[in-house]
Amino acid sequence: MNRLRSALWLPLFDDLADPRVVARLASDAEEAGWDGCFVWDHLCWRAPVRQVADPWIALAASATATERLRLGPMVSPLARRRPVKVARETATLDRLSDGRLILGVGIGSDRFGGELSKTGEQPDDRRRGRMLDESLAILAAAWSGEPVRHRGEHYTVDDITFLPRPVQRPGVPVWAAGFPGNVKPIRRAARLDGFFPVNLEHPDQLAEVVAALTGLRQGEMASYDIAVSLPFDADPLPYAAAGATWWLTEFDPGVRLDTVRGVLRDGPTSPGGD
Repeated sequence: MNRLRSALWLPLFDDLADPRVVARLASDAEEAGWDGCFVWDHLCWRAPVRQVADPWIALAASATATERLRLGPMVSPLARRRPVKVARETATLDRLSDGRLILGVGIGSDRFGGELSKTGEQPDDRRRGRMLDESLAILAAAWSGEPVRHRGEHYTVDDITFLPRPVQRPGVPVWAAGFPGNVKPIRRAARLDGFFPVNLEHPDQLAEVVAALTGLRQGEMASYDIAVSLPFDADPLPYAAAGATWWLTEFDPGVRLDTVRGVLRDGPTSPGGD
């Protein structure tokens, strides 16, 4: 069994809505032996949450406070963001962190705070899926360092070269999120660098996902990541056996800082060994 990497997965609300607090947590996590620190990407959330931090600023602060930890938004709904702006942000953050960025992406949802409907974003899941795929194509082209010429259904980029490039080549690793029973997210993820199945209920579900991805990727899974979110007191071993390479700690929205610090102090669980 390969080593299962561990990461904090922080909702940037209320107690965690201060980038200095997040950066300190990331630094402490690195010292305690954690492998990553990922953050939620939301504009708003339902009550009682009141305060929300920007994920990119929090990640930049964390990058300057750490040296080894992998970092990234998990996940960023690209359909409500401009892909050219994300291209600049990801390249800059990857350089700031010396090549430690992982970009988690998904179509987003309006269920938890109305952040799509309240801001006039695209409400249709299928259209957001097409916007996501188009954004991913633009990002890959931008990270190449070659001139980008794109005219699509939703976006236009007319002969822009995005330099400097990210440290990582050919670009920043991308993990796609999706429900394990949905075919389209799995097919999307198979073309990328990792999959983050949400709302997993049992390791057998993960084993089915891994089997599907292995088939779609024609067995090329050696450098591919499968991330699962689990409560800190859950046993990650069955998920590691089913093919998980990362586990992310689940925290409730609005979690208190003392709770996160307690989990951090207890240290990561890392079955399998190096």
